[in-house]
Amino acid sequence: MANSAHRAIANRIAARFRRPWHRDYARNKLRFDPAYAAVAALVTGGREDVLDIGCGLGLLGFYLRERGFHGRCHGVDFDMQKIAEARRIAREYDDGLVFDDGDANALPDFCGHVVLLDVLHYLDAADQQRLLLQAAARVAPGALLIVRNVLRDRSWRFYATVLEERFIYALRWMRSPARHFPVRAEIEAPLHAAGLAVDIRPLWGRTPFNSFVVIARREA
Repeated sequence: MANSAHRAIANRIAARFRRPWHRDYARNKLRFDPAYAAVAALVTGGREDVLDIGCGLGLLGFYLRERGFHGRCHGVDFDMQKIAEARRIAREYDDGLVFDDGDANALPDFCGHVVLLDVLHYLDAADQQRLLLQAAARVAPGALLIVRNVLRDRSWRFYATVLEERFIYALRWMRSPARHFPVRAEIEAPLHAAGLAVDIRPLWGRTPFNSFVVIARREA
């Protein structure tokens, strides 16, 4: 997608938010975070619905609609204020965008693609393993579990990410502090155990953060 079209999508979505800080956050997040375009490239054009765990303000669902994704997108997040804003904006799109407040450890019944963008490190190690297994159980045959998360290593990117997480928690943008940054094997092991084929690659784009995307597929 051309940069001009990508910027136009970010601007259209951001303009729907009422609060200035939400508009600024949405515009910058959608423009510079490569995760949204990466997910859209993987799921748009298929028939499977999407479960967005830890959806926040609903940016992924809105972005997928703008990119031509016609399936149902069900977002869940424990921040009720963000969910309320996502629901308000969803009414301007269509009934296929659904947002519910709820805990990541009590996921809704679902079968399709599952997405977790920057969720795992807000859970402790044991809860991360449980969530990955629950998410994998909701992946349909031929569908994907897409996880974007920080991986723990000794790079400067990892330390930059730790500082950023402390900063956004101090600002109370995030209601939970980072609890555990997993290493690669901690993500791979439960997904292999659930029968998924796993590929992990860097996805930091133009950001300084130590982000990786995990693409786990269930055979059709």
